[in-house]
Amino acid sequence: MTATKQEIISKLRQDMIRWEGFRPPQPGINNDLGLGPVAAAFPDGVFPTGAIHELISNSPEDTAASGGFIAGLVQKLLTNGGACLWISYTRRIYPPALKLFGVDPDRVIFVDVPMQKDVLWVTEEALKCEGVATVICETKDLSFAESQRLQLAVEKSRVTGFVLRKDVKKINTTACAARWQIRPVRSQLRSGMPGVGHPRWQVNLLKVRNGKPGSWTVEWKNQNFQTVIAPQIIEPARLYA
Repeated sequence: MTATKQEIISKLRQDMIRWEGFRPPQPGINNDLGLGPVAAAFPDGVFPTGAIHELISNSPEDTAASGGFIAGLVQKLLTNGGACLWISYTRRIYPPALKLFGVDPDRVIFVDVPMQKDVLWVTEEALKCEGVATVICETKDLSFAESQRLQLAVEKSRVTGFVLRKDVKKINTTACAARWQIRPVRSQLRSGMPGVGHPRWQVNLLKVRNGKPGSWTVEWKNQNFQTVIAPQIIEPARLYA
C-alpha cells in the first residue's frame, strides 16, 4: 500500500528527531520525570535524556533556583541506577540540602576543579562514562564548539548532562538540546503555618530542539514537580534581551 503524504511527513519528522540525538525511551526505562504539562514541550512529550541541557543564570538567586530544579530532575534520573557527578570550580551546592529533593548525597560525586578552564574538559570525560546517570557542570562560558563536543559525547554514552552557566551577561549560540532559565518565585505559605512554603520556580524553556518553548510556574512538593499555573507559549526572543 502506498504511503500517504501525511505518513511520509511523519516518518521524516521522526527521522530528523533521531538524527539530532533524540531517541525513544527504551522498554522498561522510566522517562517520565514528573514534569507534567512541561513535558508536552518536548518531542513526543518525552524529556530529552542522553542530551545536554543548558541552564542560564545571571544572579545568585537564579543559580540557587537552578540548582534546586536540577536536583529534582536528578532524583528522577537516579531511579534507573547509576551515579551523579557534580563538577565545578566554585561549588555553591550544599550537599545535605539535596535530601529535600530526594537525592542521597552519597550517590553524588562532587568534583571540585581548581582551574575554571579545566571544568569543561573534566565534564566531557565524565559524560563519556556509560555507567553514569547524569553529570552537572557549573561554569560561566560555553562556546558553540565546546557545547558541540559535550553533545557528541552524550550521543554515544546516553548520559544526561546539565550545564549550569552562572553570571551570564550575554547569551550565545550553543549546540545544547534545550536551554532553560529558572527563577525563584515566592512560595505559598500553608494556612496558620509560619516560615516558608514549598520551593517554587518560574521555569522558562527558552529553546528546545524540535519542541515548543514555554513558561510555567512549578512547585516541588511531595517529592514531585507540580505545575501551579497553566503553561503559556512564549516567544524565546523576549527572554534574550
